[in-house]
Amino acid sequence: MKLLFEFVIFPGFIFTALAGMIVSWIDRKVTARVQWRQGPPFLQPLYDFVKLLGKETIVPLSANSLVFLLAPLLAIAATTVASLILWKAIINPQSLFVGDLIVVIYLLALTPIAVILGASSSGNPIASLAASREMKLYLSYELPFIFSILVPVVKLQTIKLGEIITSQQLSGVVFNSFSGAVAFIVFLLTIQAKLGLVPFDMAEAETEIAGGVFIEYSGVPLAIHKLNRIMLLFVIPVFAAVLFFGGKLWSIIAVLVLIILIRNTNPRVRIDQAVKFFWRSCLIFSVFAIVLALIGY
Repeated sequence: MKLLFEFVIFPGFIFTALAGMIVSWIDRKVTARVQWRQGPPFLQPLYDFVKLLGKETIVPLSANSLVFLLAPLLAIAATTVASLILWKAIINPQSLFVGDLIVVIYLLALTPIAVILGASSSGNPIASLAASREMKLYLSYELPFIFSILVPVVKLQTIKLGEIITSQQLSGVVFNSFSGAVAFIVFLLTIQAKLGLVPFDMAEAETEIAGGVFIEYSGVPLAIHKLNRIMLLFVIPVFAAVLFFGGKLWSIIAVLVLIILIRNTNPRVRIDQAVKFFWRSCLIFSVFAIVLALIGY
């Protein structure tokens, strides 16, 4: 009963969804102000979600219906479990298991995989093009993303989230070291792609490929995909706070602000530019950060 409460209510699905909606509203409000607009009301993310729930769900005749409809459920379930693990680590650092960090990395990898599967199964050529972009993007940013996470692991000698938090509370946050700062910058750039935000939103690109990976989605499945995206906008800054700032709550807001600033100050890049950027600059700097961590910097 306790496990069901944690998964469904707190710190699981309902808590993460509501927090994600608040974070999404902040993102949209700040973006609007940057563009000299008023911005949406506080409840607009909730209105959008409820509106999509009331729309008709249409499955293309050429689609693999099972994969097409299960993909968004897989994504949101993985995000919910990742949030549950992270918040249990923050609330009670001794409550989890050895290797929970590895589990969170796997769970966060399921969203792009689910998006690729859903788009590929739709039978739409535009969605297939977008799925290929998403796949290339995932294969390019995931390695430097994991390497940046290895820096706290190397410095703190643990793969348990609770110990990562308590070690930083006792000896100082990882970000204060040279290797930690470099790793955090790489992490910040890679999560921009993992969230599907500008400048790495070429798989969705409404003005270019009409929604891309989501072009055939409507109704409840589209609502779930959109809700999962805004939940990730909350979960991933929490992950950054755990890894580099010892789980301090103010750092979640700081990471979110940086994400919004990057989104509003950069144009969309091409997929080949993104691949080169992650495989060259980000990968090199992530390896450099690991070497610095190994020698104690």
